[in-house]
Amino acid sequence: MGIGGISVGSLLIVLVIVMLLFGTKRLRNIGGDLGGALSGFRKAVRETEQTQDSLTLDAAAQPAAQRESQQRV
Repeated sequence: MGIGGISVGSLLIVLVIVMLLFGTKRLRNIGGDLGGALSGFRKAVRETEQTQDSLTLDAAAQPAAQRESQQRV
């Protein structure tokens, strides 16, 4: 058995059909585009996490009185 009950032979047949439909050059381009999109997504997630961490650290570093005065305004 392969992945999720699909055999390796079935996966190979699907791969051959996809290659015949799209061609290897187009599949290579699609793979490159997909890889670029995933790396861009990972970079955006990492930047968002860093921004949230820095905001959390900045808020924790402020004295309590200063935070209260900012909340009143």
